Amino acid sequence: MDDVEKAILISFDESGALDAGLKSQAVNFCQQIKETPSICSLCIEKLCFCKLVQVQFWCLQTLQEVIRVRYGSMSLEEKNFIRKSVFSMVCLERIDDKVCSVLESPAFIKNKLAQVLVTLIYFEYPLIWSSVFVDFLPHLSKGTVVIDMFSRVLNALDDELICLDYPRTSEEVAIAARVKDAMRQQCVAQIVRAWYDIVSTYKNSDPEICTTVLDCMSRYIAWIDIGLIANDVFIPLLFEFILVDGLSEQLRGAAAGCVLAVVSKRMDAQSKLSLLKSLQITRVFGLISDDNDSELVSRVAALITGYAVEVLECSKRLDSQDAKSVSMELLDEVLPTVFYVMQNCEMDAAFSIVQFLSGYVATMKTLSPLQEKQMLHLGQILEVIRTQIRYDPIYRNNLDIVDKIGMEEEDRMAEFRKDLFVLLRSVGRVAPEVTQIFIRNSLTSAIASSSDRNVEEVEAALSLLYALGESMSDEAMKAGTGLLSELVTNLLSTRFPCHSNRLVALVYLETIARYMKFVQENTQYIPLVLAAFLDERGIHHPNIYVSRRATYLFMRVVKLLKSKLVPFIETILQNLQDVVARVTSMNFASKESAGSEDGAYIFEAIGLLIGMEDVPLGKQSDYLSSLLTPLCQQVEATLLNAKALSPEESPLKVANIQQIIVAINALSKGFSERLVTASRPAIGHMFKQTLDVLLQILVVFPKVEPLRTKVLSFIHRMVDTLGASVFPYLPKALEQLLAESEPKEMVDFLVLLNQLICKFSTLVQDILEEVFPAIAGRILSAIRKVADSSGPEANTEEIRELQELQKTLYTFLHVITTHDLSSVFLSPKSRGYLNSIMQLLLHTSCHHKDILTRKACVQIFIRLIKDWSASPFGEEKVPGFRSFMIETFATNCCLYSVLDKSFEFTDANTLILFGEIVLAQKVMYEKFGDDFLVHFVSKGFPSAHCPQNLAEQYCQKLKGSDMKALRSFYQLLIENLRLQQNGSHVFR
Repeated sequence: MDDVEKAILISFDESGALDAGLKSQAVNFCQQIKETPSICSLCIEKLCFCKLVQVQFWCLQTLQEVIRVRYGSMSLEEKNFIRKSVFSMVCLERIDDKVCSVLESPAFIKNKLAQVLVTLIYFEYPLIWSSVFVDFLPHLSKGTVVIDMFSRVLNALDDELICLDYPRTSEEVAIAARVKDAMRQQCVAQIVRAWYDIVSTYKNSDPEICTTVLDCMSRYIAWIDIGLIANDVFIPLLFEFILVDGLSEQLRGAAAGCVLAVVSKRMDAQSKLSLLKSLQITRVFGLISDDNDSELVSRVAALITGYAVEVLECSKRLDSQDAKSVSMELLDEVLPTVFYVMQNCEMDAAFSIVQFLSGYVATMKTLSPLQEKQMLHLGQILEVIRTQIRYDPIYRNNLDIVDKIGMEEEDRMAEFRKDLFVLLRSVGRVAPEVTQIFIRNSLTSAIASSSDRNVEEVEAALSLLYALGESMSDEAMKAGTGLLSELVTNLLSTRFPCHSNRLVALVYLETIARYMKFVQENTQYIPLVLAAFLDERGIHHPNIYVSRRATYLFMRVVKLLKSKLVPFIETILQNLQDVVARVTSMNFASKESAGSEDGAYIFEAIGLLIGMEDVPLGKQSDYLSSLLTPLCQQVEATLLNAKALSPEESPLKVANIQQIIVAINALSKGFSERLVTASRPAIGHMFKQTLDVLLQILVVFPKVEPLRTKVLSFIHRMVDTLGASVFPYLPKALEQLLAESEPKEMVDFLVLLNQLICKFSTLVQDILEEVFPAIAGRILSAIRKVADSSGPEANTEEIRELQELQKTLYTFLHVITTHDLSSVFLSPKSRGYLNSIMQLLLHTSCHHKDILTRKACVQIFIRLIKDWSASPFGEEKVPGFRSFMIETFATNCCLYSVLDKSFEFTDANTLILFGEIVLAQKVMYEKFGDDFLVHFVSKGFPSAHCPQNLAEQYCQKLKGSDMKALRSFYQLLIENLRLQQNGSHVFR
């Protein structure tokens, strides 16, 4: 063993036993050898004399790399030497009187050798080495070793160059086309003849080599002349292989693969249909058996489904009645087997069941009426869907307790089902009655099925019913067409043996909710619906996931049925007593409450029920009082003893109060402002008392953020519910909320003020004047940090919160100005902040990254100009405002900011901002007159090097009444000024 061989062996060593330094040395040594001019000779010599597979592999890999990289710079002599040597190796010829032993090596070495030859073909065929394939064919007579090698070369040629399943460069695509064209002209017919001879000769003695050849051949059928294979000689031979029982499964499967390639070949639709008919595919149907693990069954299944796809394609592409008739006959013939395959055999991922079936159903839409056979096929398609959407029982426990495996399986199935449900809806549109009968029968048989399959059968049947309802229009649902009435009755009255299972219980409830539009029109079913939601199938289901979902769905059902449920209120409340008691009892805040606010949905449902005007006032008061009184008492008791709470008790009581606020908040959603303020003020009084109690929480627990957030949310609700009668409670509430506000809470506080302003407008002026100075002082000092921070270190949680606060502040200021409340800025207490606010708005309107925020700030200025400027000659309401707008805002925002290259006229939002900036100029001219115009044109324009004629045109446009013309001209002016910039002026 010489140094080269030793170095190769060391570099390939993966045992970990060798020193890392030695291995690195060996790798470097091998790399240096690769760079030597005589490397090709060295590799070929080693391949002839060395039997170490590591050395053989290294030499072949190096040869391939050298040919790829250096082919263009090689001498003619070197190319001839490599070509002759490599060809001798693959054909078992002598090299320098020695037979090379590479073909005795393992498969991966032979595959590498094939790749080296294909690399030469890439560069040399057909222009330099035109005879490579013709020269190879005579050597096949040497026996299976060379035949195997020939197949490997053809496979490598397909993998490396021809097959389009891999990404190819345009150059590779062009070379592949050149190679295929040359092969078609020169040698394809001879290669096909050789294939035929080999498989005929070796079919009994060496089925393995026949399998190899047929697998190789199936790759080439796609682009060679189909007549070479689809003829009276080759097709019978292939079918003989497929159908003869004694032959190996691999050989029979390979023959099926070749017939599939023939079937899938692209060609004229009429020719394809004739070819498909001539195959008499029914001959192979008998091979499909329950043994779906067998390779033969899998290959034949792929052939049958591929054949069905092609027949369907022909039926779509051919218009003649005869052709349509033939394709439908062939489909009718093959479909029962296709359906069997889909339900019982492992399918190749490349074959899309749904795609094929959707295509078939689409053809049904054009046929009316459907024949009995087609109705039968649609029924079988529904059966395929049912089979495919069924969970595997092995996951039953995982899905019921929702562990990691269960969650993954549920997610996978949800994704997998999407297309199948689309298909179900297509069948439902083509044959509604067939679909509804199928679903009815599925439910019936699922209920009767054995317990070991019961869960999955029932879940699948219910899922089908749910999916059907998803596609029905509201009108069809209300009308209850076809068997719908029977289906819903069966659904509501059935007690499934497996109802304790989570998936079954969930899909059952979801399906009832899906068909509520039907129940809305057919109120006789309401008792059945209520029973399903209120007993152990729904809210009282032992599984927490089911009972939680049931409470939410029940709330939606109540929202939909509302007044129709008035006769059942007593029954509903009785059935929910224990659920309500869990919230209204002192011991509620136990483990189950942590992070769970499911009680909210129950209370919202109850609120929707008892908050209707159809409920008599006396009853309404009793119902509401029975809920609010214990809840408020609980809160009061906790607040009274707050100081005495131990550290262990405190979090529990805080969680308890949180839960109570959520419940009351949800309950109040059912009561309208009109009911509690106008028609039944007594009800409004009860909510005011509740608000009074809950506001105490802010005094007793001023720094408990979750409680503050919940109380704030309740105030929002009361603003909507109590209307203006909430005013007496606001000063105290706002004072408490403002007292301990962090930036994050300040955002929520501003959102509440925005709600008040939008709802009550100028009615909140006094309240706003009271709180504005504190808000302005606190926020302006807090957001200075945002202005001072930049770069990656600015991306902290604190800075992000402050940025959010700043953004909300702009919205707040915008809401104030657009609701006639700008005088708030001028109140004695707020006036001290006016200059800071103006500077902030100015900077933002010129420089903020968010264009919509800039637009809001410009709109604020426009509104302030209108509010604070009587007329060009009137008295100045706000001293200094006019000069600030003319000298500072106009120049910086209306001129310099739009001249900046970052101002993108191609962006839609930027164009909207630009429109507001132009409007601001128009408003300033209307309110400030020539003071604005003279300053803008004589001071601003010259600094931007604006020509006199353009300045004059601007004045004319501004004085005119056509805003669109002004905007278009000003855009042109700005674009011209940008072009004229000589670099001496930097616009800020």
